[in-house]
Amino acid sequence: MSKGRLSGVPVLAALVGVLLCSSASAGDALVAVAANFSEAAEHLATHFEDTSEHTLTITSGSTGKLYAQIRHGAPFDILLAADQHRPRLLESTSQAVAGSRFTYAIGLLTLWSLDPNCISAAGPAILRDGAFDKLAIANPDLAPYGAAARETLKALGLFDTLRHRIVMGENIGQAHALVATGNADAGFVALSHVLSPRNRQKGSRWDVPQHFYTPIRQDAVLLNRGSNNPAAHAFLDYLKSKESRGVIESFGYAVD
Repeated sequence: MSKGRLSGVPVLAALVGVLLCSSASAGDALVAVAANFSEAAEHLATHFEDTSEHTLTITSGSTGKLYAQIRHGAPFDILLAADQHRPRLLESTSQAVAGSRFTYAIGLLTLWSLDPNCISAAGPAILRDGAFDKLAIANPDLAPYGAAARETLKALGLFDTLRHRIVMGENIGQAHALVATGNADAGFVALSHVLSPRNRQKGSRWDVPQHFYTPIRQDAVLLNRGSNNPAAHAFLDYLKSKESRGVIESFGYAVD
């Protein structure tokens, strides 16, 4: 598997260059993946390649930025988003194949701290007691996990009280980094980041009950460029398999 890590302004040009400078076969697919799912996607893609004749190139980033790149012609075959909104928009503007969209993962929110004694099973207690200086969340206007964190704080009646202690990351990865580096005492982060084999950071956590926030349903969609690409179709079918669903759950997500 080729795992693209393209960022910044040159992303679109670089992707176009990939296509122009290499004669991609029908067995190759370019997959745009939401940052929160990148590690799981790499694991799934490796197994997919090992058991098929296809190859995948994975490029990760925020869903909003990937969506903007697709709207401006970035040559992706598949989008694995962190929400349902952008895949729906791509369908509605005829930039994705109608009827191809499905939920591949449901994101789970957790309140996490590096301090093993910081958060008890009664997670909201630390929030009500105010025994911390800074609380990290992703930007709720840009990131689904940030919106879920805001909904949780409002459900607990604590959003206005704690507003001045909140520090924001642009996306859920940055929110996790604020806690992981000690720049925030605790934070609402993706459970997938805490359980990641790459991180292996224990600390303490409270897995937020799902009734506190709108489900973070993450949709996949086949983009127009991939409509006749056997590799793209095969990978989306693989994502729906029982084996893939088990892997996705092991990375800290729920599945339907």
